[in-house]
Parts: sequence; C-alpha cells; structure tokens
Amino acid sequence: MSSSGGATFKTGALSELPLEQVRTLLAVVDEGTFDAAAAALHVTPPAVSQRVKALERRTGRVLLMRTKPVRPTESGQVVVRFARQLARLERDARAELGISDTGEPAVLPVAVNADSLATWFLSALARIPDELRICFELRREDEDHTTSLLREGSVMAAVTSSPDAVSGCTVRRLGRMRYLPVASPEFVARRLGDWPRVPLGEVIADAPVVFFDRRDCLQDDFARKVTGGRGASPLRHYVPSSRGFVEAIEAGLGWGVVPRAQAEPLLRAGTLVLLDAERVMDVPLFWQQWKLDSPALAAMADAVVAAAATALDR
Repeated sequence: MSSSGGATFKTGALSELPLEQVRTLLAVVDEGTFDAAAAALHVTPPAVSQRVKALERRTGRVLLMRTKPVRPTESGQVVVRFARQLARLERDARAELGISDTGEPAVLPVAVNADSLATWFLSALARIPDELRICFELRREDEDHTTSLLREGSVMAAVTSSPDAVSGCTVRRLGRMRYLPVASPEFVARRLGDWPRVPLGEVIADAPVVFFDRRDCLQDDFARKVTGGRGASPLRHYVPSSRGFVEAIEAGLGWGVVPRAQAEPLLRAGTLVLLDAERVMDVPLFWQQWKLDSPALAAMADAVVAAAATALDR
C-alpha cells in the first residue's frame, strides 16, 4: 500500500466509509496514541487498532505513521479533515433540531500567529454571542505556516499570510499588521554608536538583535532594507513569547521589530525609540476557514473580520 497517494484519493468516496472507523482515526490523531484514543472512546486498544487497519484496507492507503505521537499520512489528512467536518456538521444539525442531549459545547480549533494573539485576536473571540456555546482551541503558529495546519485537518480556520486558499477553504482579507523597528534608549546609546548622526545601515547589522523564534524573519528583512542586502547580526536572542519578546527589547538585549499596537505605548512612554519611521514592515493577514455551513464557524469569521477592521491597517 502507498503511504501517500493524496493526489488520487477522492474525498467523494469518504461518505461510503464506516463512520465508526473514521471517528476512531480522528481520535487517534487528536489523542496522539492508540491507547489514549481507546480511553477517550471507551473501547480497548486492540479495538482501536482493528478499526484503523480496517479503514486502511478499505481505502487502500496507509493513513497513520505509527510514531509517538502518531501522525496522519497525506491520505490520512484527507480522512481527518472529513472526520472533523463531519463532526462539526453533526453537532450543528443536532443543535438546530433540538436533539442535542449531551450538553457539549462546540469546539473550534483555530491557528493564529503569536502577534495577533497578543494584540487583537482575543477581543474578536469576545464578540461571539455566549448562547452559541463555543470552546476555542487555539494553536499558536507563525502566520506563514498556519495553512499547513488547515491542510492537515488540525484546525478549521486560521489567520494566515497567504491569500491562496487551501483546498476546501475560503479566504477573506483582514488587513495588514504593521511592525516598527525599535530599541531601548540605553541600547541605542550603548550599541548603535553614532546613530542617528550616521546612517542606521552602517551600525544595525553588527548590533545584537532579538527574534521571536527561528522562523521569525522580520528582523533580517528590515536589516536588508537598511543595509542594502546584509541581514541582522549573528548575535541573536530568541524569545518565543510576544510579551517576553518586547520586554527583552525594553531591557536592552537587542533591537527588534515590534507590532505597532505593542510599540506605540512604549514609544510614548520613552522606554523604546523608533529606529526608522520610513521603513516599517507590513505583513498582510487573511482569514481562511473550511467551507462548512456552520453557525459557529460563521459567527467566528464575522467576529474576526470585524475586530481586524479596527485593529489592522488597510
């Protein structure tokens, strides 16, 4: 059996698959192991293994990589997306028919970048009516990589930097998140030499710099702009927390590129200095979500778009 074959695996045939087996595969992916999935489903581990193997025989594909935690193959991702969409539609249908007797709220897994999470995204979720009984399961991921979680079926929606729709998803433009290059006054005096009497490009590439993580490229992009091609200094500090990242710059560990919403209050207070008012960094953001007729998902999309309209640049 092929371990991928995603290009020829047709989702139209998924409606013919045993729902018990499909739901079991989803439980294994979500729980990470066969034993944990068995506990969640209240069955034995051998029963879980038998259902997954039966589903693989039926599809003619290997659907899971037996790692720890388990991971879906390319074909497995197709089945996982189908299972998650099916579960969402089933909950919505039961709620509309008034036969939802479990009392369980709707769970919406969403991928969002750290800076949006720290500045405007939570206020969007607060706009959603309480009567919808939605639980948010947020996955923090870089905006350049959130679409991969959509493809895998791990999330139903994502804030992303890509305007290109993932298969089975819709896209709406949110706006631009603006970033400002900043440093503390003490850092400027200690590490940027004669700036601003000399051009910033002559000193910035050798100055210590703060990055969010190793996927963060904004500081290198800014440095290339002001130097004409040279990236930021190899003396780099990685601080994978939006608040901690800003605090590290305030403390003088290095310069960095900070979301405007976080930078402006500190600029007014004098704890940060703007290094270049002309070369700001703009990152376009988009909302991608599955094409599902789901009241919960629609309410979330409307709230996110409304919050972005006031928080982001156009």
